[in-house]
Amino acid sequence: MPFGFYIIMAAQFFSALADNALLIAAIAALREMQAPTEYEPLLKTFFTVSYVALAAFVGAFADSMPKGRVMLISNTIKIAGCSMMFFGAHPLLAYAVVGLGAAAYSPAKYGILTEYLPHRLLVVANGWIEGLTVGAIILGVVIGGTLIQPGVSQHLLAFNLPLIDTGIDTTGEMAVAFVAVLYVVAALFNLYVPDTGVDHKPLKKNPIYLIHEFNHCLKLLWRDRLGQISLAVTTLFWGAGATLQFIVIKWSEVALGLNLSQSSMLQGVVAFGVAAGAIVAARFITLRKSVRVIPLGIAMGVIVLLMNFVHEMWLAIPLLILIGALSGFFVVPMNALLQHRGHILMGAGHSIAVQNFNENLSILVMTGLYYLMIRMDLSIYWVLSMFGLFVSGLMYLIRERHLANQRDQNDVQHLDDSPH
Repeated sequence: MPFGFYIIMAAQFFSALADNALLIAAIAALREMQAPTEYEPLLKTFFTVSYVALAAFVGAFADSMPKGRVMLISNTIKIAGCSMMFFGAHPLLAYAVVGLGAAAYSPAKYGILTEYLPHRLLVVANGWIEGLTVGAIILGVVIGGTLIQPGVSQHLLAFNLPLIDTGIDTTGEMAVAFVAVLYVVAALFNLYVPDTGVDHKPLKKNPIYLIHEFNHCLKLLWRDRLGQISLAVTTLFWGAGATLQFIVIKWSEVALGLNLSQSSMLQGVVAFGVAAGAIVAARFITLRKSVRVIPLGIAMGVIVLLMNFVHEMWLAIPLLILIGALSGFFVVPMNALLQHRGHILMGAGHSIAVQNFNENLSILVMTGLYYLMIRMDLSIYWVLSMFGLFVSGLMYLIRERHLANQRDQNDVQHLDDSPH
């Protein structure tokens, strides 16, 4: 890999690390202001909604200038949201601003890979970025949790700079200030992200035109034989992955008798599996072979059903690692294929914006369905069963669609090759 790739990875790692540490700091801030407990999961909603609402605009923005500059601007928006939280803005509003920065950042961080690297390295690059993102999630939650621990926060609050009044008096302020430093580190790496030399499209000022253009790109990718398959897989994966986070917490409380803190640790076990699967996929799966991993998505849904019969920790941990590993192994090649097709069809930024729109809409819909099932007081075992069957069934339909596309393509080639 060229050196510039590692600069891109470092910028992405520190930005994602700060995003996830800030989530814990935002929860601490809500609790300090004695906000209703239902506000806490709303942080994720406020963060995610920008990906869906602004999808028509962030892709065009990312393709209008060098991706490194887009990453720097987007990271600056995240710093602004972090600063708003520090200076007393409501955490939901402040975290929504951070989500706005993240929504603009995403098309650039993925899009630059297709501009900077040859397509044969895209699966490897995606293995890196997914592995580092998972690592940032785990480490970010650990850092955020550590910062708000009473022993740690008291020591950090007791530290004073000579002749400078920092204005940091509470645990929440201290945690947010620490996270702001992580965003600044990410911004410093953004300054050195290489310019790929790719021509950029001038940003259109008319929002109606941008929405029309986004709608055109959306249809273009869904109609492409390979684009629709990879987009369907990644859309299902991210919706299912977000829902699985909540399912694991509820299931581990019921089946294993764990408290919330212990249940949260099992999310890290799944994330470890995802990172391992991503690394293996990057090593062994080429872009040409990427569609061959689809059956692993079917297998993942079936294996989720086994959670219904697990009541011991020594069985739960390897099972969750396996589920995560299968997820990481099949989504990384699909992600690389989607980026490759999108880059060819419409440009990297527009392609990633379409991907973000579909994936985050899937997250909102699937977590909303999970919320309704819990409101209906359904047993977690029923929820698990429906979830596993839904994932396997949908992956089977996606595989059948891909096979039908291949048959159609072969028929067309046969007609073209036949004598006239």
